[in-house]
Amino acid sequence: MSAYVLVDISIEDPQLYEEYKRMVPPSIAAYGGRFIARGGQTETLEGDWRPERLVILEFDSVARAREWWASEEYRGPKALRQSASKARMIVTQGV
Repeated sequence: MSAYVLVDISIEDPQLYEEYKRMVPPSIAAYGGRFIARGGQTETLEGDWRPERLVILEFDSVARAREWWASEEYRGPKALRQSASKARMIVTQGV
């Protein structure tokens, strides 16, 4: 069953974050993931959620998404992202 990683990102260092954006795609692809949304314009329909940058990834399963997040391939990009931004990240199972 598909799984989706949703990331709400507040960028603190735009230059470092640009480097992260260049580094991360191969790590996602290595685990069968793909971008569904990557920082496009958002519009709040209800409530007060206003992400600065929203990223949605799709993986084959929650297990595969977790493997990517904990992987050696993502270790470097993850550290860079964590130093360049603040993020809230969840994984949810699809239907």
